[in-house]
Amino acid sequence: MALDRPVSGRIFFEQLIRDNLDIGRPDKVNIVFGRMIRQRGKFRTPGTFRTQVITTGTCPYLYLYYKKTHVKQYLKEGRALRTETTINQPVDLGIGKELTNLAAMAKAGYAANRRLLDAECISHDPAAGAAALEMLTSPVISTTCTRVPGMRFPDPRVQALLAACCALALRPAGFTSRDLRHLLAPQLGKHPGDMSGGQISYDLRRLRAHQIIERIPHSRNYQLTPEGLSTALFFTRLTRRVIIPALADIAGTGPPPGSPLRQADRAYKTAIADLTAQASLGIQPPPATKRRSRHAPVVTSNPS
Repeated sequence: MALDRPVSGRIFFEQLIRDNLDIGRPDKVNIVFGRMIRQRGKFRTPGTFRTQVITTGTCPYLYLYYKKTHVKQYLKEGRALRTETTINQPVDLGIGKELTNLAAMAKAGYAANRRLLDAECISHDPAAGAAALEMLTSPVISTTCTRVPGMRFPDPRVQALLAACCALALRPAGFTSRDLRHLLAPQLGKHPGDMSGGQISYDLRRLRAHQIIERIPHSRNYQLTPEGLSTALFFTRLTRRVIIPALADIAGTGPPPGSPLRQADRAYKTAIADLTAQASLGIQPPPATKRRSRHAPVVTSNPS
């Protein structure tokens, strides 16, 4: 399986591993190798059934075991999903060890590769999500060769625009530039009269270029596209319900006691400091500051 870009290949393969960690279970091995798996009784199938994920450097590998035969799946050069079957004991697949059975072993290996690809499933296409994010945040060249800047997600003006679009989606007859101005200005701390017509036209052009809104034919009104409404709702909820509370929990001076996110952040920083020390990079973490108790007495000495 060949992919167009290394980034897309890595995102796809990592999601494939997450969704198929149970591929080494006996019921899945039975499908991949086409062999009967007996887990009980006198003639139970020997071996350990497991899925092994090995990360060497930055390239993960997925291993599937059946007796002394295993299937390895990895991303080659970031562009091709490669699946290899290694048969160490042909008898495991009911094939003799003679050289005349080489074609039969190759056929069994190709069949195992094909069955593995058929058995694997993925919950969603991560490359499509990455492309949608890139389309929203990257500049767009219009049909008139005009460069329209991308909508940077952390930009407060972009956040205000997306929030205004969520409210304007409730208008069945669409909305005008005046409607957008009256909703956008308060979120930016301005009066609607302080925003010029050029600024609103610029915002409308950005929303149209990124396919969030579209003009209603034979009118001056605009309406949200189905994809644009989903994008605006998602980013607005993500900012207000996830990112802002999480950053407040991590960066705040007084987080709730026993906050899981705060504990995870401290554990992550400790692991990075230990890894740096082991690598002898000479980078020392900042010293921890001791907090003074509110009830501790403060002793001062007067100069004599």
